[in-house]
This record gives sequence, C-alpha cells and structure tokens, in this order.
Amino acid sequence: MKTLRALFRDRRFSIGAALMAVLLFLACLSVFSPYSPTVWRVVPRDLSPSSAHLLGTTSLGQDVFWQLTVAIRNSLLLAVFSALVSRVIALFVGLVAGYVGGMADRVLMFISDGFIVLPLLLVLVLLAILIQEQLSLLTMALLFALFGWALDARFIRSQILSLREREFTYTAILSGTPALRLIFNEYLLFVVPLTTATLIGNMIWVTGMEVTLAYLGLTDIAVPTLGTMLHFALNYQAVLLGLWWWIFTPIGAAVVLFVALYLLSISISEYLDPRARIQRVGER
Repeated sequence: MKTLRALFRDRRFSIGAALMAVLLFLACLSVFSPYSPTVWRVVPRDLSPSSAHLLGTTSLGQDVFWQLTVAIRNSLLLAVFSALVSRVIALFVGLVAGYVGGMADRVLMFISDGFIVLPLLLVLVLLAILIQEQLSLLTMALLFALFGWALDARFIRSQILSLREREFTYTAILSGTPALRLIFNEYLLFVVPLTTATLIGNMIWVTGMEVTLAYLGLTDIAVPTLGTMLHFALNYQAVLLGLWWWIFTPIGAAVVLFVALYLLSISISEYLDPRARIQRVGER
C-alpha cells in the first residue's frame, strides 16, 4: 500500500493507471458483446457514430465499438502472456549466467547477444510468412516471447554480478546455504522489481510488433486485435471512403495503450531507481 501511494504521487503513473483502467474496462465489456467478433454483416454497413452504434459500423457490417472491446482484450492478453513468458526466460538466463559464471555465462551471453543484434522485425516477418497458417494468438505470443528476452536478461545478469560480490553472498556461501535457496530467498528480492519494470516495456514492444505484422496481413486476421482492425480498415479503403471512425478507432486505442504503458514504465523505473529515491528523500 505504501508503494502504491508513493507511485500515485507521480502524475505520470496516475495518468497511465487511469488510461489503463479505461482500456481494461473496455476489454471486460467484450464479454457482453451482442455480436460475434468474427461474423460479418450483423449490422448495417458504413453507418456513422450514433446512439445505436457508438463508434459507427464498418464496410464488413460490424459494430466498431464492440469490435474494439474484443480487439483490446485480445491485444492485452497477447502482450501480457508474451511478456510474462519472456520474463521467465530472461530471469532464468540472467540468474544462471550471473551466478554460475564461467562457460555457462559465456554461452548464454553469446546466445543473448545473437538475439540482440538480429533485425527482429525482419526475422519475425519471415517467420510469420512461413508459419502464417499456424499463427494463432497463442503461437504469436510464444513467438514474441522467444525473441523478447535477450536485452532484459543482460540487465538481470548485471545485477546478479553485483549481488554476487556483496557480503551477504559470501556469508551465505560460507554458512553452506544452497545456491537455489540463496537465489530464491535473496537475489529474487532484488531482481523482481527490475523484471516488473521491463515487463511493461516488453508489452509495448509486443503490441507494436503485433500491429505491424497484422498491418502486413501476416497474422491470423480472423482474430480481432488492434492490428487486425487497422488491417481491415486500410484494406477496405476507410480513408478514401471517409469512414474516419473505422480507421481512427484502432489507431486511437493503440496510441492510448502505448501512452499508458509508457507512462507506467517510466514512473515505475524511476521509483525503483536508487538515485531517484535518494533525491526524493532529500526533497522532503
């Protein structure tokens, strides 16, 4: 509770949390959608926003508002699941490389550096082309997780290398504390905050990649996401037809999601920064 109160004193965190609460509310509304998100021609086409259709309808005969709620839900699920899986990989690699050292450290960091220097967008585009027929929401999340852990594993490794040289580590080793107990009881307390901060940053990356691949038509476009909404709006010439509500709805929602995650990320990162904490104490 004390941590939350301290975070909400930061205006950036408050704004980010408010925007995220709105998005989560819309995602929860998807449960009450009167229309199937994958069925076309369930409402009249190309209607502008009105009381009957809050954000209008599309040329496919779908209600934009209810389509948006499902798209936000799927995009958030994709980002959260992918980010969590990649955090598990980053934690494992960072902890093993930092604590064990030696050959294990060199091999793991060689693999990590290989992922870091890869042009990830081009690699993901090529893989998406190869496995497009099998690219469901789950497989897409696992694909993003496979490529989204490397840089954060290096951050975790750096922190473990620092912790390994502290007195409590030497005391634990000399007292016969097993390595796993030392890692889970001591080291995780230090790396979990860093992992939490990088999780939000990874969610931003996953969302951006999904929108990009969906825009190119390389995802399962039958699954409503912010990216697939944008894909259909552009493919059916929403701009030329003047259907501004169709094109601006997914763009606006994606921008709100990016801004919310960015504000949460920088505020949490700054709160966890020891130098920022010292500065806050000094200001008091």
